[in-house]
Order: sequence, then structure tokens, then C-alpha cells
Amino acid sequence: MRFGVLVIVAAVLPGAAWADPPGVVRFDGAWTTTVSCPDSNGALGYSFEAPTQIKNGVLHGERMRPGEPGWLVLDGQIGPDGQAKLYAKGLVGAAPFAVGQRPKGTDYGYHVVARFEDARGSGTRVEGRHCELEFVRH
Repeated sequence: MRFGVLVIVAAVLPGAAWADPPGVVRFDGAWTTTVSCPDSNGALGYSFEAPTQIKNGVLHGERMRPGEPGWLVLDGQIGPDGQAKLYAKGLVGAAPFAVGQRPKGTDYGYHVVARFEDARGSGTRVEGRHCELEFVRH
């Protein structure tokens, strides 16, 4: 008897077993990410925005073009509960804003832990200088 019920459900809902969990697409859409870092260890503070897209729970934000000083890309997965582990990488824009006065164009990277809600999110840089990230849905 149970077998017959399962067959009926499978016939009525084809592909249902393969669907994404309901929360995965909860955050999908266009967002703006603001990265803000205060003065730290001789480096000047800065703040900038990066256009960001979330699709199927995967975040991708990018500021400027790859290879340009000041470029940043932010990628990662957001869980259905809003918890996210992201990775940022980029190129130093100007030495006075980099800890250690690293030269313009030097590679850098760091992890971000973040939490998303329906239309907002916040995150913190894990390694290196303290930086806060704010996410706002359009």
C-alpha cells in the first residue's frame, strides 16, 4: 500500500525530490555590499560599495575590473538559515590604505563570516585588520 502512495506522489510532483530546499533562494536578487575598515596599524580607513548578486544562495560581488588596483571580488554560499561563509580577494588600491603600506596592485584575500535576513545582512572580516560588511537588498 505504501508503495502505491509513493508512486502517486512521484507522479504528481515530478522532480520534487530534486528541488532546492525552500530557504536556498530566499536571498536571491540584487544587493549592494558596503565594506568599511577603520584606520588600523598605520593604514588609513576606507569604505566602498560593490554591486552584488545572489542566485540559488550563492553570493557574488565585484568592484572594478580584475587586474585594476582597488579591484575586489566577494564570493560564497549562504545557507537557508542566513549564515554565510564568504571569501574576498582583490588588489590594493593605494599604499596608504593598506596595512604595512603594501604597494598599489598587491594581492590580498580574507574570509568573512556573515548573517543574512530578508533584506539586510552584516559580516565581519576574519583575518587581518578589522572590517565590517553591510549587505542591503534592492
